[in-house]
Amino acid sequence: MNLELFIAKKIHFNKDGRKKVSPPAIRIATLGVALGLAIMIVSVAIVIGFKHEVSGKVIGFSSHIQISGFSNNSSFETLPIGVSDSLQTALRQNPEILYIENFATKPGILKTDNEFLGIALKGVDKNYDWSFFEKNLLVGVPPHLSDSTISNEILISHYIANKLHLEAGDQILCYFIENNIRARKFKITGIYQTNFTEYDKLFIIGDVRHVQKLNRWEIDQFSGIEVKLRDFSKLDEITENLYFDLMNCTDRYGEHYFVRSVRELNPQLFNWLDLLDMNVWVILILMAIVAGFTMISGLLIIILERTNMIGILKALGATNYSIRKVFIYISTFLVGKGMIWGNIIGILLCLLQAHFKLIKLDPDVYYIPAVPIELNFGYILILNISCLVISLLMLIGPSYLVSLIRPAKSIKFE
Repeated sequence: MNLELFIAKKIHFNKDGRKKVSPPAIRIATLGVALGLAIMIVSVAIVIGFKHEVSGKVIGFSSHIQISGFSNNSSFETLPIGVSDSLQTALRQNPEILYIENFATKPGILKTDNEFLGIALKGVDKNYDWSFFEKNLLVGVPPHLSDSTISNEILISHYIANKLHLEAGDQILCYFIENNIRARKFKITGIYQTNFTEYDKLFIIGDVRHVQKLNRWEIDQFSGIEVKLRDFSKLDEITENLYFDLMNCTDRYGEHYFVRSVRELNPQLFNWLDLLDMNVWVILILMAIVAGFTMISGLLIIILERTNMIGILKALGATNYSIRKVFIYISTFLVGKGMIWGNIIGILLCLLQAHFKLIKLDPDVYYIPAVPIELNFGYILILNISCLVISLLMLIGPSYLVSLIRPAKSIKFE
C-alpha cells in the first residue's frame, strides 16, 4: 500500500468525496493550470489552422512543386519546356507523387465596355484537378475541357467579377499584346473566391491550348509541370531529389528543366508563416510559467495550512521525503483537475470558433475571413503531458519547505 498516496487522498477528500483542501488554494492552483492549458490549446489550434489555410491557398494555385524552364523568370510570359511521355511516366511512377498537371500562363487584359483589368490566363488541360477551385466556388461550375475542341470557357475570381461587373454566363473579350494585339472571346462558367487577394485579382483559369496557340507552341510544350505530393512534410527532400534527377536533362528542344518548391516560389509568405511558430513558443512558455507559479503558490498555501499535521507526521517518524510525496500527490490532484477544465474550456472555445466563426478577420490582410481553427489531438496530448510534467517539476523545489518545519513548534501551531 502506498501510504503517502493514502494520506494525500484523506487530506484531499473526506468520506463523502468532497474536497477538504483550502478552497482558495484550490481556486488559485486549478484556475492557473486551467487557463494556461486552455490558452495553449487555442493558440496551437489557431496557428495550425492559419498555416494550413494560407499554405493551402498557395498550394491550390501553384501545387507543391513546379518543373519549368531554367531560363524562365518570375513573369507570366514564359518560355516553354517540352513535356515528353517518358518524363510524365517517370514522374507518375514516383511513389511520393500523387499526380502531375501540365500548365501554361499568359498575361492579358480583360475588357468590358467601361472597364479593363490586367490578368494572367492560367491554361490547364482536361486532367486538371478542380477540387481546390470547387471548394472555393461561389457560383457556376468549372470550365469543361475536352480533347476534341478548344474550350472558350473560363473561371474568374469574385474580385475580377466585381471589378468588371461580370456574372457567370457572361462573355468577355481578353486581349493579348505582343507584336500585334490578338483577342479571344471567353465565356464565364464560374466565379471563385479564395480571399487570397494577390492571386484572386490576377488569375483566370481556362484551356491551355489557348496559350499554346497564342505563343505558337507545339502540342507538347507548356510553361511547366505542377507536381502534387502525397506528404507535404517531405517537400524539401523530394524537391531536392527531383532537382538533381533533372539537372542534366533537357527536353527535345534543348531546354533545361528547373525544379522549385512552393516555398521557393513564395519565400516571403512561408517565412512569415514560419515566424508564427516563434509566437506560439513564446505563448506556450509564458503560459507554462504562469501555470507553474500558480501551482507553487497553491502548494505553499496548502503546506502552511497543514503545518500542524506535518509536525505530527514527523513526530511519528515520517521522513521529509515521505511528507513531500504527500504534498506532491495533492498537487497532482489539483493539476489534474485544472487540466480537465483547461481541456474542456480550450476545446469548447475552438469548436465554437470553428463552427460559428465568432472572431472575424480582414481577408485583405490575413487572406481568410475568420480566425481558423484546426484541432490536432496529437498536439493536445503533447500539451497535456508537457503541462503535467512541467507543473510537477516546478513543485519539487517548494516542497522542500517541509524540511524546515520543526515538530516541537509546529504541533502547537494551530
